[in-house]
Amino acid sequence: MSRLTRTEVEGYHRDGYHRFTEQVFAKDRMDRLGEIFEEHVSAAGTKRTDELDTPHIEDERLLEFLLAEEVADLVQPLIGPDIGLFSSHFIAKEPRTGRPTPWHEDSAFWQSRFSDFSRIVTVWLALDDVDRENGCMAVIPGTHDNGFSAYRTLSDGDSYTFEREIEGVDESSAVYLELRRGQASLHDSRIIHGAKANTSPRRRAGYTMRYFDTSARVLRQEFPVWLVRGVDKDGGNGFVNG
Repeated sequence: MSRLTRTEVEGYHRDGYHRFTEQVFAKDRMDRLGEIFEEHVSAAGTKRTDELDTPHIEDERLLEFLLAEEVADLVQPLIGPDIGLFSSHFIAKEPRTGRPTPWHEDSAFWQSRFSDFSRIVTVWLALDDVDRENGCMAVIPGTHDNGFSAYRTLSDGDSYTFEREIEGVDESSAVYLELRRGQASLHDSRIIHGAKANTSPRRRAGYTMRYFDTSARVLRQEFPVWLVRGVDKDGGNGFVNG
């Protein structure tokens, strides 16, 4: 069952993103996910809280959310009925210290991982209220036609979440994806996006869940992939539950 209207789907394909302003999960499930996230933050040790990548590999409790019908019903109208789970990432920007995220395309960091980038979507689920003050994500609408822009290396890369950024981005057209806790944004892997530093007294945390149409192949599997719905159309993705 689709959770998006035809107009919303058309807008996503035109602009490369959609802001979903309903609650993705019921309150009890959202509270449970929040508790799991806080456990990961407490156990992070020397890791920064924007570096909690692929937590579901070690914590299978997260598969309850990643493979959930509520999420699949958001993703299916955008990429089709055959859905693979690629990755997930807890990412938080701590109050007044959260690092900015440079303008980038996810696809540019995954060049050797997929055979096709045209149907990969990230669901960015808000674990806190996020807004411009605490460094919400921003997108440049309509920039998802390529996915491989020219980048430059940042001289002070450790001050950012990674060390390179797209050159010459026109920020005047940026759309800031402000969300309440439990809401989500969805974006194409090729769209230009980024986030400012968190200069507020409030944390900004989200859980990114990444999905792909199984007609594409994961060329370099650094960690397991799961079949969320449908079948492996490529036939060679080696889903752990397929």
